[in-house]
Amino acid sequence: MATAAATSASEPEAESKAGPKADGEEDEVKAARTRRKVLSRAVAAATYKTMGPGWDQQEEGVSESDGDEYAMASSAESSPGEYEWEYDEEEEKNQLEIERLEEQLSINVYDYNCHVDLIRLLRLEGELTKVRMARQKMSEIFPLTEELWLEWLHDEISMAQDGLDREHVYDLFEKAVKDYICPNIWLEYGQYSVGGIGQKGGLEKVRSVFERALSSVGLHMTKGLALWEAYREFESAIVEAARLEKVHSLFRRQLAIPLYDMEATFAEYEEWSEDPVPESVIQNYNKALQQLEKYKPYEEALLQAEAPRLSEYQAYIDFEMKIGDPARIQLIFERALVENCLVPDLWIRYSQYLDRQLKVKDLVLSVHNRAVRNCPWTVALWSRYLLAMERHGVDHQVISVTFEKALNAGFIQATDYVEIWQAYLDYLRRRVDFKQDSSKELEELRAAFTRALEYLKQEVEERFNESGDPSCVIMQNWARIEARLCNNMQKARELWDSIMTRGNAKYANMWLEYYNLERAHGDTQHCRKALHRAVQCTSDYPEHVCEVLLTMERTEGSLEDWDIAVQKTETRLARVNEQRMKAAEKEAALVQQEEEKAEQRKRARAEKKALKKKKKTRGPEKRGADEDDEKEWGDDEEEQPSKRRRVENSIPAAGETQNVEVAAGPAGKCATVDVEPPSKQKEKAASLKRDMPKVLHDSSKDSITVFVSNLPYSMQEPDVKLRPVFEACGEVVQIRPIFSNRGDFRGYCYVEFKEEKSALQALEMDRKSIEGRPMFVSPCVDKSKNPDFKRKTWRPGEVFRYSTSLEKHKLFISGLPFSCTKEELEEICKAHGTVKDLRLVTNRAGKPKGLAYVEYENESQASQAVMKMDGMTIKENVIKVAISNPPQRKVPEKPETRKAAGGPMLLPQTYGARGKGRTQLSLLPRALQRPSAAAPQAENGPAAAPAVASPAATEAPKMSNADFAKLFLKK
Repeated sequence: MATAAATSASEPEAESKAGPKADGEEDEVKAARTRRKVLSRAVAAATYKTMGPGWDQQEEGVSESDGDEYAMASSAESSPGEYEWEYDEEEEKNQLEIERLEEQLSINVYDYNCHVDLIRLLRLEGELTKVRMARQKMSEIFPLTEELWLEWLHDEISMAQDGLDREHVYDLFEKAVKDYICPNIWLEYGQYSVGGIGQKGGLEKVRSVFERALSSVGLHMTKGLALWEAYREFESAIVEAARLEKVHSLFRRQLAIPLYDMEATFAEYEEWSEDPVPESVIQNYNKALQQLEKYKPYEEALLQAEAPRLSEYQAYIDFEMKIGDPARIQLIFERALVENCLVPDLWIRYSQYLDRQLKVKDLVLSVHNRAVRNCPWTVALWSRYLLAMERHGVDHQVISVTFEKALNAGFIQATDYVEIWQAYLDYLRRRVDFKQDSSKELEELRAAFTRALEYLKQEVEERFNESGDPSCVIMQNWARIEARLCNNMQKARELWDSIMTRGNAKYANMWLEYYNLERAHGDTQHCRKALHRAVQCTSDYPEHVCEVLLTMERTEGSLEDWDIAVQKTETRLARVNEQRMKAAEKEAALVQQEEEKAEQRKRARAEKKALKKKKKTRGPEKRGADEDDEKEWGDDEEEQPSKRRRVENSIPAAGETQNVEVAAGPAGKCATVDVEPPSKQKEKAASLKRDMPKVLHDSSKDSITVFVSNLPYSMQEPDVKLRPVFEACGEVVQIRPIFSNRGDFRGYCYVEFKEEKSALQALEMDRKSIEGRPMFVSPCVDKSKNPDFKRKTWRPGEVFRYSTSLEKHKLFISGLPFSCTKEELEEICKAHGTVKDLRLVTNRAGKPKGLAYVEYENESQASQAVMKMDGMTIKENVIKVAISNPPQRKVPEKPETRKAAGGPMLLPQTYGARGKGRTQLSLLPRALQRPSAAAPQAENGPAAAPAVASPAATEAPKMSNADFAKLFLKK
């Protein structure tokens, strides 16, 4: 190899220049650095030669320019000087970065970007052996992209010399074509195989590669043409009479497939063939042209769209699924996955089609394997993979190894680990022959159950602070298997005892599940024991458990059993009712405190209002006297801002002004300004308000009127300033600004147009900046008729502008610095996927609030962005990133909904921050209880329905807990 030659040439020179023994280590280090530079330059030269436009596969040596570079490197090794020290700092920096990346990969081997960066740096440093190892490790974990494979292949091709090296390159090509369907890699494979035609079996190898390439991507409408042409050129180069028929066959096969530039291929065939084109070939060609017209809209949509083009590919897939050609369906799935390899739903749909339709073992398992390598964090893909392996009879050892890989895949939720364990345990259960008392498979199943419980308790709970299995579903399944299939009730009872000790003893449905298992496979004694324990422990629905116990004793128990059951149920229910009474008293006390506080606030407001009214009714003489006294003592004091504002907003009348001298300018001259006394200013404002003509709103003009709000309060003459803004939309009839009692502008107005289309066009000006504030423009709507209408968040065709539900493709970012711009944040977010929309949240004044919403192309990109950006530091601010899931907007309860039939208004229920808890039940004594018409539903499972309520009971008005508490306190 050229690299090896350059290295060997430099080594003796370094040895001959070695100094004394004391300096030997230093020289050896320098020589090693220079060898790395030689290797680096060899890789760069080989890559350029491989990827350059004039590359010739027959040329295996090194050009003169490359030789000169090697000579420079060798001479630099023998005499280190300026050239040597020029790269020392960069080399040390790269070496430190390589060590950091290797350490990072030892911690998390699934860091994709870390693998890519390590390969790039090792290749730059010329560490060829380490580059190969790094690429090999990455290819074992992740499928490599087309660019990474071509770079690897070009490096290996440039250094391949003998037959063993060529076989190694062939193996790399075989791995590359299995990751994704890439026409460029197949074309490289075919061209490289042509170089080995002189070896034994070389001709058959070339034809085999090209035939496989045509089977894989020959139907590709835009890139398949290059493979057909390359294959034909190869066959045409072989000058044999028998090969002419082979070229004829290739032309005919290609013309029967809908491909771009088919017309040029047909013309080429007519020119090449000495005989006329057969009629059958022409018919197939015309049929392919017709098919091409059907496919063109979808291909053109792909050409016009930008990557990853998921929606365009999905539409194309739907079209192919309707036609039903398996080869074309498989091809379009593969094309879509090249650009959307991180979309789990696409892999699930593809694998589901193969599982149900094609059912070809090698193809199905290959797709499942690639799916979990691309999206290892998706538990559904691993579960489907295990099922597919079991379905196609894969060896048990291979399935176990795949399951271990799934455990190390790094799922993002604790429940994902429960799901993968359930899938594996179901597989082990299906392997067991339960007709035998004991078997190797049964022992393996029990050991797996034990390991699953330990894994969830230690590994998962330590990572997520929860086991992911609060209801102990895995233990319940184990208990059912032991009871029903192994007839081992003793083990099943031990498991249920463990389930109850893990916080499930307070749930009625858990006890009833255990009771049903005892009824089916146990005995009456253990059923009675389980129900007695349930009566004492259940806290959510004790009445239901008591009812089940009494029903069993009524049908099977003795008189003594009945008496014991009645005594225990009555004691338990009395204790429960007592607890509920105490809770009702506490709640009533809280309600009473709130009422007292509300009453105090109401009295304070009334007193304040009365005091204000009393001040207003004071005589003008007294007020004038007070003001004169104050003026006598405060002539030199600065005028208060509130008084100054009233003066500025007042409109003086003729003959009612007084002269006040105000100093103006450095010359000491005084200007006379007419200012009214405050009492007269207030009277003039009131009279002005009375004299101001009131414009009644005409609801018939709502269609040609828009409501404009959030305008600056300091805007002078808003009708004059806003008219040119809205006249751009059409002729403005009138602008009606709204003023306060003092004549101040209140920040909103109505704009009436002559035509309705002008009003609709004006709505597009919503959020336009006016004097530094975003102006809100919305339709003129009567809110009494449409109470759900929100002006601030209005958009055409919707009540609320932004979604209030969970959006897995959108991120919510908090903690942003106020100086962060939209462009800066978008640049950061673009590194993790395609950003469709980005919105910085601002207040009414247009100032940022440090919050943002970022919408990505799909869920996988959003998930990757959360993992990479959460905790990131931006301008010394640590941001928090999460999937967008806004809290539910509280809708105010209407008064009429709280009124009972013919009764007083009821107080609204108040719950905690997490909503209604399990203990917030109806706190009503049994003496006042009436059967409910609807069956209660347990939070962690269904409960049995109680007896149906009578019509009289359902017609009675319902009472809340607060109402009952008031009745109880009055007694």
